[in-house]
Amino acid sequence: MVFPDYREGRLYAEDVPVDEIAEEVKTPVYCYSATALRQNYLSYAEQFEAGNSLICFAVKANSNQAVIRALGKMGAGADVVSEGELRRALLAGIPASRIVYSGVAKTPDEMRFALQQDIHQFNVESEPEMELLNEVALSEGKQAPIAFRINPDIDARTHEKISTGKASNKFGIPWTRAHEAYASAAELPGIKVQGIDMHIGSQLTQLEPFEAAFRCLADLTTELRGLGHNISVLDIGGGLGIDYADGNQLPPAITTYATLANNILGHLDCQIIVEPGRSLVGNVGILISRVIYIKEGERDRFLIIDAGMNDLLRPSMYDAFHEIVPCELRGGEPVSYQVVGPICETGDTFARNRLLPPLLGGDLVAIKNAGAYGAVMASTYNTRPLVPEVMVEGSELTVIRPRRVYDELIGLDTPDGVPELVIQTAENKHRNS
Repeated sequence: MVFPDYREGRLYAEDVPVDEIAEEVKTPVYCYSATALRQNYLSYAEQFEAGNSLICFAVKANSNQAVIRALGKMGAGADVVSEGELRRALLAGIPASRIVYSGVAKTPDEMRFALQQDIHQFNVESEPEMELLNEVALSEGKQAPIAFRINPDIDARTHEKISTGKASNKFGIPWTRAHEAYASAAELPGIKVQGIDMHIGSQLTQLEPFEAAFRCLADLTTELRGLGHNISVLDIGGGLGIDYADGNQLPPAITTYATLANNILGHLDCQIIVEPGRSLVGNVGILISRVIYIKEGERDRFLIIDAGMNDLLRPSMYDAFHEIVPCELRGGEPVSYQVVGPICETGDTFARNRLLPPLLGGDLVAIKNAGAYGAVMASTYNTRPLVPEVMVEGSELTVIRPRRVYDELIGLDTPDGVPELVIQTAENKHRNS
């Protein structure tokens, strides 16, 4: 489906006019399409053999429980990177048996909580993590099922800040130490080796890096089995890009990606875990915002909207392109705008020299492809409350995160301190004695 789409010059989110969402919930507001979300999930599920695969949604892309729950009802698992994400997934109804735990800095408490839930797999990213996990597992009387995340030193040809499979990145164990790491794990009584994990980056638009990673996985599986290790799970990560309409190379279709994975790995008779994030939720979300002013500068015309970099960080953090469209088509020659927000930072810029139809103060715009790494990366910078999130399905509109209010935000502070939380430093303790 096309989301959002114009009908007689009016922008719709499924069957709900976007201007009605803005009127009902106010702006800025994130809006997601339940139908588009289901279609994206089915595009994956239909391409990987259901009996021997697991589609684990990368929760870091969008952690709203309504999104997680909708995917879980269709059979999805979850890829989490913190105890908080694990708790979100469990509360949203994802069984622990469908959860994998990634991340480079798992703490003992996080490990313990995950072990107590009996999750499907820990994706271990270093030898020290393996040793700590072994200790925690033994203290719980359990064995931790693991796959080592292997760093294959493959250039994913993506933005440097979202590349994860090069030797210079912090993620995973170098492929040159894989044999040594698995040999060490086999000696630890609290560790159960079951798989290999590999994730080389995000927003990939070419198949060649995936092919290189999958072939590395296949070769390593054969080698480790030859050394006596029981490799029954292959976690191929995620990273497939979406079309941001930025003029760059279009990403391959999910069918093409899945065919490549199945052709290279299918003969190994392993469970295949896929961890899509952006490609599941990126194009199902928009950020609706209202124009506050049109400001004529010395050289530029500024379109100042009520959404800020604290609401959608990607353009400021990654120089990311997001298509911006008016919510009502009125015609007229396009105008070049600097699209900016209200945050007291020059970096609070959504687009530079962007050609848009003529707009006026009070008009609505939609920032597209904002379903991934949008609301989940939002902050309260400049003491701006987090914006609401809504989901549409047909003509139904549901608020899935209400707008926060100032009392809630400011009330988190305790200007006079909390007596029972006052910490006595060693110097003060000595002085008081």
